[in-house]
Amino acid sequence: MITSMEDMNDELRPEYDLTNLKVRRVGIGRKMLQENEIRLDMNVARVFRDSESVNEGLRTLIRFTDQHRKEFPSK
Repeated sequence: MITSMEDMNDELRPEYDLTNLKVRRVGIGRKMLQENEIRLDMNVARVFRDSESVNEGLRTLIRFTDQHRKEFPSK
């Protein structure tokens, strides 16, 4: 364990400035790498309480629009 600045004698070259690096969150508050974040308007968020209900609604809309395209093709 590093206990003082003297213990931090490493061989990192001075041109590698790491002071601007941001620390990633760990644990429960951390975003998943494959996760997309979408912000809903308040009136929409009242209807769709969680991501599962949003996905279900969107899949229903996709099925409906696909069916509509088959029944009424564009000219």
